[in-house]
Amino acid sequence: MWWDTARIEKTVTRQFVCSYLLPHEVERLDRPLGFGDGLTDGTYWEWIEEKAKRIFLILLELNIPDQIFGIVDDSWDDEDLPIPLDHVERLALTARPDEKVDRRFYHLQFHFLVRYLEPGGHLDFSDPEIPPVEVVDKKTGINQGLVDKVQLANISGPPLVRRRVFLGSDQGQVHLSQFLEETRALRRIQNDHVLSYYASYTHQGSGYIIFTPAWEYSLKSLMVTTPASVKALEKQTRRKIFSNWIHCLVDSLCYVHSRGRSLGNIRPTSILVGKNHEILYSDVSRFGVELASQTAGANFDKETYDYAAPEQWHRPSRNNSVDAYQRKTSSSGSPVNTTFTISRSYPDQYPPSAHKPAPRLDPQAADVFSLGCIILEILGLLLKRQTKAFAAHRAAKHKLAGRGGAVPDSSFHQNIGQVESWMASLAKDADKKDDKTMQGVVPMLQVVARMLSLTPQERPTAQEVERSMYKILTEDLGISEPHCVHEYGGLGRGAGSVRLGRESEPLTIPGGGRRTSVGGRNIRHSRGSSSGNEQPPSSSNSGTGSPSGPGAQSPASKLARWKPWQNYSYPSNAMTAAPAGTC
Repeated sequence: MWWDTARIEKTVTRQFVCSYLLPHEVERLDRPLGFGDGLTDGTYWEWIEEKAKRIFLILLELNIPDQIFGIVDDSWDDEDLPIPLDHVERLALTARPDEKVDRRFYHLQFHFLVRYLEPGGHLDFSDPEIPPVEVVDKKTGINQGLVDKVQLANISGPPLVRRRVFLGSDQGQVHLSQFLEETRALRRIQNDHVLSYYASYTHQGSGYIIFTPAWEYSLKSLMVTTPASVKALEKQTRRKIFSNWIHCLVDSLCYVHSRGRSLGNIRPTSILVGKNHEILYSDVSRFGVELASQTAGANFDKETYDYAAPEQWHRPSRNNSVDAYQRKTSSSGSPVNTTFTISRSYPDQYPPSAHKPAPRLDPQAADVFSLGCIILEILGLLLKRQTKAFAAHRAAKHKLAGRGGAVPDSSFHQNIGQVESWMASLAKDADKKDDKTMQGVVPMLQVVARMLSLTPQERPTAQEVERSMYKILTEDLGISEPHCVHEYGGLGRGAGSVRLGRESEPLTIPGGGRRTSVGGRNIRHSRGSSSGNEQPPSSSNSGTGSPSGPGAQSPASKLARWKPWQNYSYPSNAMTAAPAGTC
């Protein structure tokens, strides 16, 4: 029970007070005050009713309600609360000084001085104060011990999320000024698909940020075990939800980037799912990312590393040499040899301590890369692929015979060739399914291919990705009203920084200036026709549909009849404007 002003006013009535006093004490309530030398005609009850209800409740907890008369005689009232510990003895609560009673009074008074957290507000609680926050569930999906579900005493409804930040100047701590600056910035981020700032407070050496809404599970847990609520969904409904998730994530990233922020550390654990199957990012505060990186050497976070952009991580080089990694693959048809050159300045075997976070040149470009990895995972869910199998496939080139050794590197950025071949297999799986929701898989893979460019400048902006995904959802998947449709301006990087490919190019991931087909495979994608002359779907933004340029007649060029990602953009007037941050 939280004793706020409304509860105190409702509880402390004359009848309530009289029920805890002896008969002669009740009679005294209506007598004139014992101080003032006749200058006031107020009574003890009037003083209690107007000025000392909290003090009476404290005395009641101490089982000395009759002491209210002496306290009133000394002119104490609720405005004097909280009374410092070294001044409590002046209340003369007992006939003889009793330090134990005085200390109890000191701590009890804070139970009746509740200060509520209001939306958008911040409070600094003193150490003995009691923040009106109740923990309802310890969450371990993001930062173990630092994130939990809470219920605020002054609001009803679903629980909220609380993140704890240690304040101080030591490693792994944040200065109070930085914490307050970050909370002010977070107030400007309000979006249905991002844990948004509700309130914040400091207490006993820690800062706390309250976010809304709470979630049921993370994408990471969904990738491992399908929750019963998802299994219960009809197949088409589930596929539509997964497809919408992709657009919601991209649209929300546009929102964050348009406010000059970046998410950072996007990974399956930081993607959350609510009870109504809505998807959202964990909070956009930099605390979780920065504090994790400060201890990366001692406690390596493999998931963060696996989904990070290549420019965010580096490993020490033995001789600063650059090795070339080449692979050759063949399709079931005519053999096609492809090469993909990746700059590498480290051996295949390395200790976990060798991982060091590198300075990020463009955090928004890094977000795009990491989100591309997430989209691949969601497409895998759509096609019922196991994420464990995907991780093993990425690490296949690093497996060594014998015992011991480091864990194989299963990161996306160090295994682009394996990622390509996985994308090719996803496209082939989608081609086998006679389902409209699968017709968007290959176009989405085209978008992802650009997002996973090893060079940050070659990646599309979040806004460009959103336009492409919107086009795919509305035209290829037939979803007339995607969940999120907004216009966000002021993105940090313009379209001029993105290198666009020709319409005839196959599905590729740019890297080191070279581009190759996905796994070098011949992928046929049809809409119920086995003809190899099938034309791409008509669109107001499409060209003639005829491939052109070098290599147009190669086996891999069959995939080129699907427009690459840049042709899935749409003019700004084709979008439905909506208030920022709402769905």
